[in-house]
Amino acid sequence: MSPRAAGDRRESETLAKVSLSSVSAAAAEVSTFPLDALKTRLQLRRSTGGGGGSGGGVLRVAGELVRDGGFYRGLSPAVLRHLFYTPLRIVGYEHLRSSLASGGREVGLLEKAIAGGASGVAAQVVASPADLIKVRMQADSRLLTQGIRPRYTGILDAFTKITRAEGLLGLWKGVGPNAQRAFLVNMGELTCYDQAKHFIIRKQICDDNLYAHTLASVASGLSATTLSCPADVIKTRMMNQGLEAKALYRNSYDCLVKTVKHEGLTALWKGFLPTWARLGPWQFVFWVSYEKLRQASGISSF
Repeated sequence: MSPRAAGDRRESETLAKVSLSSVSAAAAEVSTFPLDALKTRLQLRRSTGGGGGSGGGVLRVAGELVRDGGFYRGLSPAVLRHLFYTPLRIVGYEHLRSSLASGGREVGLLEKAIAGGASGVAAQVVASPADLIKVRMQADSRLLTQGIRPRYTGILDAFTKITRAEGLLGLWKGVGPNAQRAFLVNMGELTCYDQAKHFIIRKQICDDNLYAHTLASVASGLSATTLSCPADVIKTRMMNQGLEAKALYRNSYDCLVKTVKHEGLTALWKGFLPTWARLGPWQFVFWVSYEKLRQASGISSF
């Protein structure tokens, strides 16, 4: 095969990976979004003694979401976000991994972790505006229970109002903790899935099939949740702040200090159970569908 033909084939394969990862991410997002709404609502609750993730708290918040119809509020920007975020991080990670593996050398765990974190940060910076709109629209559902009109009626309305009130850079509010979270979640998710799947296959526990993808996705979901939950809480609270009211937190560090001081250390893991309950199924739906779509398209396994 000529160098030009090889280059065209790589380009075509990359575009296919972008499309397939977008489809798989959209399917995973739609099927697990109610749990994301539950997690976000829990993280925005401020309490005095931690314990925000207790069973009673989860049930109370779930009841609120049922009453105000907030389970799918913010779905459209969430799906829009994944059309940018997921292809960039997945394809970016594979590209970095391939570059590190040049010459047939084996890529180490630390190198995979850095590659996963770096690709996640780059993807999140690009997708941060859609993430901010999603968080604001999810937070708006709380206003309905108080008889208050929501701030935004949809994506375009939110985009217009935020840029008008806070400037274009207002769309990147919370990008710092967002990027930190993206580094941790992708370091946990991509590295763990990659490492776990190849370990399972290498140890001949099973072949590269549905069983291997399921086991690896469970491991990656737990790892990503544990690492990212504190940054996710800070990110959610920072992104929900607008300019229409006095800000509760000056910056990410101030948010971290005040959260721990007033609510206890466990507040950093508020929403852990719904986050894990969402990430587990999300990882399963995404990785199984993505691997199957790659196989059907004649592309090698991840």
